[in-house]
This record gives sequence, C-alpha cells and structure tokens, in this order.
Amino acid sequence: MVTRRNVVIGTGAAAVTAGAAYHMLTRAGPAYRDAVLETWSAISPSQAGEFNYLVHYATLAANSHNTQPWLFSQAGETVIIRPDMKRATPAADPDNHHLYASLGCAAENLSLAAMAAGRSTSVAFNPDGNGSVEVNLAAGNTGRDELFDAIVERQCTRSEYDGRQVGQDDIRQLEKAAGMQGCRLIIIPDRDRIEQLLALAITANTVQVNDAKFAEELKHWLRFNGSQAAETRDGLYSACTGNPSLPPFLGRIMFDLLFSADSENDKLAKQVRSSSGLAVFVTEKDDKAHWVQSGRCYQRFALQATALGIRHAFVNQLVDVPAVRAEFAQLLGIAGKRADLVVRYGYAPAMPRSLRRPVDEVIV
Repeated sequence: MVTRRNVVIGTGAAAVTAGAAYHMLTRAGPAYRDAVLETWSAISPSQAGEFNYLVHYATLAANSHNTQPWLFSQAGETVIIRPDMKRATPAADPDNHHLYASLGCAAENLSLAAMAAGRSTSVAFNPDGNGSVEVNLAAGNTGRDELFDAIVERQCTRSEYDGRQVGQDDIRQLEKAAGMQGCRLIIIPDRDRIEQLLALAITANTVQVNDAKFAEELKHWLRFNGSQAAETRDGLYSACTGNPSLPPFLGRIMFDLLFSADSENDKLAKQVRSSSGLAVFVTEKDDKAHWVQSGRCYQRFALQATALGIRHAFVNQLVDVPAVRAEFAQLLGIAGKRADLVVRYGYAPAMPRSLRRPVDEVIV
C-alpha cells in the first residue's frame, strides 16, 4: 500500500532530530507550511458539513506513494469510496493490492470520524465494477474511539529509529487495536528472525530498484521541495525522509545519478536494524475485499501506535515481489496465504508531514 519509500536524492541525508525537522519545515516555505496546517487540522461537522468532515478525516489515511487513489460520493446514508485508477501505480503495485488496502485505511478513518460525530457505522466491500468500499451511517452513538484523536498526528516516519524496545503492554494494545475479522497481526521482535527477513527484503528491494519502470514511476511521484509538494498536494515529499530540498529539475537529475540498489539497501538495513520489531498483517483470503480489510487493520494499528508514541514505517518490499512474497510466507508459517502489509516500529522523533489534496478535489 501503502508503500512509502526512502529515496536517496542527494548527499547529507541522515536521521532527523526534532529540531532538524522543525528547521526543514521553516525552510520549506510558507506555501508548504500553510498546506501542512490545513491538511492536518482537526475540524468538526459544524465547521465543514458532515460529509466534508468525514472525507477530510478519510483522506488523512495512509496510502500508496501518497497518490491518494480514492474518490468519495454519498448516496443517502452511505458514503462510497471508489478507487481512482488514474492514480494507480502499475509498476510498484501491478495487481492494485496496495491501492485497495489504501481504500481500507480511508474507510477506517472515516468510520472513526463518524463515531466521533455520533454515528454508528458498518463497512462493506462492493465488488461491482472496479470495486468500492461502502460505509453505511446510522444514528446511535457507539462511543467515541480514542483512536480518532490520533488521526491528525499519525505519520509514516521514514527515518532511523533509536533501537529501544517496545514493551509488552504496548504490544498487547497494538494487537488489540488491529484485531478484526478476517485479518491477523504477527509481531516479530526477535533479532535473528528480523535479520533473516531483512535479507529477503534486500533481495526484493534490489529487484525493484533495478526495474527501470519502477524507478521512473517512483520519480514521477517524488516532490523535491516544499513548493512542489504544496503545488501538487500529493506524492512523496523528499524532506519526509530527511533529504535536502532541491529544485525539481535538479532533484530528477540527482535521482537518476544516485538511486541505486546499494544506496537503498544500505538505508533499508539501517532502518530495519534500528527498529524495535516488525509487524505483519495477514488476511484469510487473497482478494480485494480482504485487501481492504488489511488496510483497515493496519490503520487501527498505526493510530494506536501514534497514541502510544510509537513510530512506524512500511517495509513492503517483502510482499511486493512475488517470488520473495512466497518465501516470506513460508518463513512466517503461512504458506498458501498472502502477507498483505509489513511495517517496522519503534521510537524516533517526528519527521516533516506529507500533504493531501483539498476535499473538493476528491468528492465526485
């Protein structure tokens, strides 16, 4: 999916402290700063109207390459989330697995926002056409979920972590939050096993980085400075991974010169080894409905982690390359099933924020 990548586009990229992150934000320019404040704001139904309020929170969900591959409409008491195939990433996500997981993330955020506004909800996948996710709203407050308040703070933190271990009480809370029918969470804290899986991830990463179509697609979604990020309000902003701000033309040149398997694998190894552990999301069936479900499970995990002060980022190379995905499933003891999503987790300062398109651009 939700496949966020760390990309070398220049020299001097390093782990970012909270002070450095703030420095990056102040240097990113007023357009980017204003866009961050607008994107990650807490709003109420009375401010925006109920539908716009729900869509606002839905769009703050994690999604593949920050392409934001969703469109929202309303039919009576049902909010419909459709895939926007114009924002698919065929090189990184050829079967649209991560795209549908992204829709699940958005549906879970929308449900939490609806409950906070006094609604109860049910979520269903409609397989007609390209498939859509339908969130049915009903009267009757089921109670505000504490995860709602974490929506505006959540981020995929794509930096090195500090190596501290996450305690068992917090692990149990993460497992409880992610518990959902049709999906289970596998936590991997063992260092030897992590090293074994890291070797697989590096194999998969090498395949992807050496794929010219993958590299070109990734470059298309990169935003090399704050002004470019604020203009498009989508894509992978380079400062979110600690990279320097560059004019787009220079950023593309530097990407072509420096994007290599060696550099990406070295960064990946440092990031995984600095993490407390890995979390793997596995669903019962390999179909669109369950891909959506994996996104919902992940989103709840991510929000609970945020509430506990735990950072996370994707290591989806393990599930993106079919040959590696099959070996990964065997090592997990789930041969015959598909591992949907993989994240690393641990502790680190916040990074600069990604942006989202305005609500009126995703409502149809």
